[in-house]
Parts: sequence; C-alpha cells; structure tokens
Amino acid sequence: MLKRSLAAVAGLALSLSVTAIHAAETLRVSAIPDEAPTELIRKFKPLGEYLEKELGMPVKFTPVSDYAAVVEALASDRLDMAWLGGFTFVQTRLKTGNAIPLVQREQDEQFTSKFITADPAVKSLQDLKGKTFAFGSVSSTSGSLMPRYFMLKDGIEPEQFFSRIAYSGAHDATAAWVEAGKADAGVLNASVWDKLVAAGKVNTDKVRVFATTPTYYDYNWTVRGTLEPALAEKIKAAFLALDPANPEHKAILDLQAASRFIATKPENYEGIEQAARAAGLLK
Repeated sequence: MLKRSLAAVAGLALSLSVTAIHAAETLRVSAIPDEAPTELIRKFKPLGEYLEKELGMPVKFTPVSDYAAVVEALASDRLDMAWLGGFTFVQTRLKTGNAIPLVQREQDEQFTSKFITADPAVKSLQDLKGKTFAFGSVSSTSGSLMPRYFMLKDGIEPEQFFSRIAYSGAHDATAAWVEAGKADAGVLNASVWDKLVAAGKVNTDKVRVFATTPTYYDYNWTVRGTLEPALAEKIKAAFLALDPANPEHKAILDLQAASRFIATKPENYEGIEQAARAAGLLK
C-alpha cells in the first residue's frame, strides 16, 4: 500500500514537473522579411498576445535577416512556426520533408502581384524593354518568382529584356525605389501595395499600377513537422477562430491584411513548385 502511495506521489510530481516544463515553453515564431522588421513586429504583436491567451504559453516573435534564415531555422527546429510565402514554404517542405502549412488568409487562395511604374509612357510590360526593373527578394513568391514565371510565359526573359535588374529585398522597398526613380518599374505583393496606398506611404499621383499577374496561392503560417501534433492543432484552431465580427479579432485580422484565416494543405503549393522549377530556382 505504501509503495503504491509513493508511486502515486512520484507520478503526480512527475506530472506536475512536466506541466511546469510545458508552461515554461515558448512558441518561437518568425516571418519572411518581406517588410521592414519594425513593421513585422508591429503587425505580429496583437496576434502574439491573442495566441498566448489561446495556447496558454508564451509566444516570442524574432525577425530574421533574410528568407533563407527562416527556412534554416524551421529545418533545424530553432523555430516552431513562421509566416512563409508560397516559394519559401516549398523550399522549407523540400528541405524538411515534414513542415506543415496550417492556415492561410482567405485571399492567399487567389493572390496577385502588381507591376508599378512612375513613367507615364509605360502602359504595358512591353513598354519596359531596355528599361530598369526591380524585383523584391530573390526568394519572394509575389515579389520575384511568380511575376518572373508569368513574364517567361509571355516570352519576356527578364535578364535580356531589361537593361538592368535589381532586387530591393522587400515589397515596401520596391515601391520606394520606383517612386524615387531608382528603377523604371517594379513588382510587388498586391496586399502590401494596397496597404501602402491606404496608409499614404506611396504617392499615387506619381506611382501607379499598370499590370497585375494571374492569381496563384501564396502566404501561409507553417509549423515545423516535429512540433507536438496537439499543439499544432491548437494553433490552427486559434487562427480559424478569429472572427471579423469581433472587434478585437478584427483589429488582429486587419494588421494581417486578412478577411479571415482558412485551413490549407501542401498540395495547394504544387503550382508554386512547378513555377520555381520552370524558372530554374529549384534543382
């Protein structure tokens, strides 16, 4: 009887210690740096606070220097979750074999990129022959991969078609470059363009959209494949529970430029992988 009681006490102590360890764990989160780090932190803060409440654990957001750093951190289990573009997700999935895309914004099912210019003579991509052009990051789905893919389909080989190509590193930087005349035209994420316009951070008397890509799947929140399945499900449920009819939730969704979040799956990104292979970005 005494042995059984001691075993029960030991079991309870072990259970409590495991609970304590779990409570002390932190969900480590990052995002591809497609905007300035200060902006990424500002956008994530209310979402992080919401997730802490829903998950009952600390959530820490750490910005990274480049797209490759996010892929490496997820692959080496130094991150638990990250906001990825379609191409970055494909890279992560190929590298890890088990990264799980949990949710995407409703608009990420039919995402587009915007071609912008400050040159009044430019009405179409053909008008840019021999001019300078800015992409975002080399690894950006909406700022590089998909626009390049659609240009190639239209017979435009960027390296031969433009006099010079530059990579700004981020969508807001591309808009700033075009406005400042550092490039005759550029391409960026439709969502960031809309946000810059709404915030008055781009002069639309000077810079305008002259073309839009066809639609494609883009961003998602991905967790590492080795994350505890029950925790992954709790994270997914928390995103899906965000309700635009709830003012507190709407503030979170607005910062994410999301109408709502919906479930996603790896198969949605097969088209991105095909585009990356066609553009020679995957071996």
